[in-house]
Amino acid sequence: MKQGWEYKKLGEVCHITMGQSPDGNSINDNEGVEFHQGKTCFGEQTLGVSNLFSNAPVKLAEAHSVLLCVRAPVGYPNITERKICIGRGLCALYAKEDIDNKFLFYSLLSKQSHFEKNATGSTFKAISSKVVSNTEIPIPPKSTQLAIVSELDKINELIRLKKEQLKDYDDLAQSIFYEMFGDPVENEKEWEVKKLKDTCDELFAGGDVPKNNYSKTKEGNYIYPIYTNGIVNEGLYGYTDIIRVNKDSLTISARGTIGAVFKRKANYYPAIRLITIVPQDSLLDLDYTMFALKGICIEGAGGTIPQLTVPTLKLYNIQVPPLPLQRLFAQRIEQIEHQKSEVAKAITDLETLLASRMQHWFE
Repeated sequence: MKQGWEYKKLGEVCHITMGQSPDGNSINDNEGVEFHQGKTCFGEQTLGVSNLFSNAPVKLAEAHSVLLCVRAPVGYPNITERKICIGRGLCALYAKEDIDNKFLFYSLLSKQSHFEKNATGSTFKAISSKVVSNTEIPIPPKSTQLAIVSELDKINELIRLKKEQLKDYDDLAQSIFYEMFGDPVENEKEWEVKKLKDTCDELFAGGDVPKNNYSKTKEGNYIYPIYTNGIVNEGLYGYTDIIRVNKDSLTISARGTIGAVFKRKANYYPAIRLITIVPQDSLLDLDYTMFALKGICIEGAGGTIPQLTVPTLKLYNIQVPPLPLQRLFAQRIEQIEHQKSEVAKAITDLETLLASRMQHWFE
């Protein structure tokens, strides 16, 4: 234990309020107290705004409380700057001793694996009030708390700025596309237009993951990535010894939040909820096609869950500007991607530093 520090249970140093859902009839969109059931509106550190309210709240979290997810997923903290109504997925911790609420936030953040290990339930993992109350955190002098918070906040701010920089590069790339080619729907520059099916060597939907030929990690012959819906982490599912696409190509997410387009290196296996596109080299550059598809308003068909189908996508119109102009655009995109990779590396380094400093202070 560091000199001048002590360890105490959360139940000793915080008022803990376990959430409870209000009557369903009290939930509305404009009257009463803002209602949060789980982490849907969580930000990096500070709670966002919900569009739900309760005019008969049961459990309240006071302003400047630290919220903690206690039902799947468990262990995620956030700070609320205002009084809110909380449901069963959350609990609120309000420090009753001399503890800075941002320091309490970082303390809980460092305990995420602890909460996950102590969660129970087969279908939905949850942590009990007893687990929360008995969890110990280090408590240094207030001046030390503030110094720790300042250090960690500075690293987080640098990470935030770098992520903003990545977004700026994405916006720049899109801006260059519109400057060179115009709106891909309006086609004000009057480029030649073709159906997507007439500009591709391949356009097909992904299939089921090969049952007996894959692993979640690279093991033995399992070296080729499997991609699923390209929304989270570019949809990486696992690895296989089977190659279905042996050329650089594009994939489009085809179900749920549809329309996310990713460029893929050759030799991979596309799984369900993905459509793979291999443009004809003589007509379309890969980078140009990716940005053109991003600019097309892709509207999925289907009931509750929108879907994009291969027959629908084949009939989409795509502009076909001169290939040298497309390749000039690709060169500019390559330069931007190089800059993005440098920024992404800086983010990784900062996140490693943050994890190291968190471990230093809280473990």
